[in-house]
Amino acid sequence: MLRATWRLLRARRHLVQPAGVHVLDVAWREPTKRCPAGLRLLVETDSAEMGCPGCGVIATGHGRRLRRLHDIPAFGAPVELMWRQRRYRCVEPACPVGGFSEDHLLAGPRAKLTTRAAWWAISCIQRDTASVAAMARRLGVDWHTVWDAIAPLLTELADDPGRLTGVDTLGVDEHVWHHRPRPGKGPKELTGIVDLTRRNGRPKARLLDLVPGRSGRAYADWLTARGEPFTAGVGVATLDPFRGYSNAIRDELEDATAVLDAFHVVKLGLTAMEETRRRVQQEQLAHRGRKHDPLYKIRNILRAGVERLTDRQIERLETGLQAGDPDYQVTVAWRCYQQIRSAYHASSLTEGHAIAVKIIDTFHTCPIPEIARLGRTLRAWRTQFLAYFTTSRANNGGTEAINGVIELHRRIARGFRNLDNYRLRMILAAGRLTHPNLR
Repeated sequence: MLRATWRLLRARRHLVQPAGVHVLDVAWREPTKRCPAGLRLLVETDSAEMGCPGCGVIATGHGRRLRRLHDIPAFGAPVELMWRQRRYRCVEPACPVGGFSEDHLLAGPRAKLTTRAAWWAISCIQRDTASVAAMARRLGVDWHTVWDAIAPLLTELADDPGRLTGVDTLGVDEHVWHHRPRPGKGPKELTGIVDLTRRNGRPKARLLDLVPGRSGRAYADWLTARGEPFTAGVGVATLDPFRGYSNAIRDELEDATAVLDAFHVVKLGLTAMEETRRRVQQEQLAHRGRKHDPLYKIRNILRAGVERLTDRQIERLETGLQAGDPDYQVTVAWRCYQQIRSAYHASSLTEGHAIAVKIIDTFHTCPIPEIARLGRTLRAWRTQFLAYFTTSRANNGGTEAINGVIELHRRIARGFRNLDNYRLRMILAAGRLTHPNLR
């Protein structure tokens, strides 16, 4: 078996053997309580003159030591490298260094994984939505061993200023990263900042950062820390109807156009219509909706867009409204909700803008209290509401998509306890990180 394995390793030399590293021996490692079965390779690196890290004088050889490393799996089995690492001694009497070990790209100082194994783990987590624990099993090591190896690399990638180059559209949204407060975990809500810049005509959303807290101060501090060159380049900033984020955009992105997210505007209209339906239900029947109540039977039809309804559904809608809405309050609320949807579904931005202006000018005068409250809300957000039609339909949809990616990876990891680890993990998952060593 070992002879066949040796032939396979030689045939795939470019996969198993990094540049400047030579395989001296191959053995099959039997499983133990702490380590699974796998391949054990004895390796050494090319000989080269080594200067002392303290004084720079060419050092002399001082023997070797066996250093144990874990490399990328081969043939479905973990690979353990036993590196015959050279030791050197500085010949300069005044140098305080004395002895030191060989330095090579195979692995960094005190590392337990090879350099390429760390990048391989990062690539698998990013591309295959794998967990750190899964990578640890494939490498035959512990979770902490993998994370200790990849965390410094992820920190360097996440904090790279080059990631902020060319950002002209920003999205922001709150995000809940844990639901059970514990000492040391910090606030359960985070502010997520997303790049929504259009490339080739379409936005390619990517997570820029997660900062603790859901407040305008958290967002403003992050923008301030990025500096004037970054904030001056942002032309559009999308947001949910939350005054904290709006104030941060006003103060820190003076030249940017704030745009209220279309989804949340439609949701406000839907909420007003649903509250009207429940209130009329209580006034007419004095109880919550039941199976055979006229308004309760058509609740899902009321939520749907009118352009999607079939003839049969329209007939059921009219029957339910006639039976359960004698004062036409639900009917008016439903038409207002559909009017909001029609502004975003208009064939042209000019037409949609005209509908939006009509909504702002009329809803607040409606005698139905829920619609009047909606009208006052939209009047307060007039500039941000209408900005959708002057910014080529800028919206926060990409930010919501990033939230979905984050939720997926949080479920894969079965939750997190450390906020710093959570931030790095989610930037890797949704930040579109690039590096020559990432596949």
